[in-house]
Amino acid sequence: MLLAFKLKLMLACAAGLVAPVAVAPLVTEVATPGGFTAPAIVEIARGHLSYRAAGDFTRGGRQAEAPLRDVRFAKPLAIMRQQVSSADYQLCVRDGACRALDRGVLVAPDRPAVQVSWHDAQAYAAWLSRRTGTTWRLPSDEEWAYAAGSRFRDDGLPVDASDPSKRWISRYERESDRDLSDTTAYPFGRFGVNEHGLADLSGNVWEWTSTCFVRSRVDESGKPARETVNCGVRVVEGAHRAYVTDFIRDARAGGCAQGVPPANLGFRLVREERSWIAGVSARLGKVWTARS
Repeated sequence: MLLAFKLKLMLACAAGLVAPVAVAPLVTEVATPGGFTAPAIVEIARGHLSYRAAGDFTRGGRQAEAPLRDVRFAKPLAIMRQQVSSADYQLCVRDGACRALDRGVLVAPDRPAVQVSWHDAQAYAAWLSRRTGTTWRLPSDEEWAYAAGSRFRDDGLPVDASDPSKRWISRYERESDRDLSDTTAYPFGRFGVNEHGLADLSGNVWEWTSTCFVRSRVDESGKPARETVNCGVRVVEGAHRAYVTDFIRDARAGGCAQGVPPANLGFRLVREERSWIAGVSARLGKVWTARS
């Protein structure tokens, strides 16, 4: 369907029939053998993002504000419209590819899979990739922020060089002001959709990303000078950014490396988009081989 859409668009542009117009997010569903339907995705057009880097930054031995940089996305981003449901996750469990959900997690097609670790999310992505024949993966923190749009919360706060602890106090107060005690896994749509058509961003389910926790020294201009990367801790995004140990399923019980712990841990995945030209070439190659 996506290939047909692109071909029609190319023909229309060539004929001078298409002018720049505002279009609704492209939402697609992919049927796979055996009756399994891959999750619906939203394709977000290429663009750029003013992004404050994730991690812990110091300058001259004192706490520093995270650097702000412009991140450009050269191609569209295809990301799940909603978080992975507990029912879909359960299919992976039944196939023996995923660890069972904890007791108390409601298994239903309209509820998110919660209390899952980064490793659980990775296992599901690998299973879904095998099941659909398409590569699925966790988004980077930059990709998540780009997809979240206006729902992304910039966690940058001014740093008082004379008393860096004020920054941590301000951050704690800001995060604790939000109601994090409600851990109910609500039906999809409870927290609305953003301008891209993605549901439940920044609700009470924080989402795993592929981004590792970084401690970095920055120079006087604010550029990173030296980094220590810890991939045993990953960035999770939701009502605020947090850093959680990768094997933790419930951050409220411990394992939140920094910030107020998330109420629930879940995830949504990015679908790797193959070039449609490469796809056509591959199919033509198969036809040519078959005829040879």
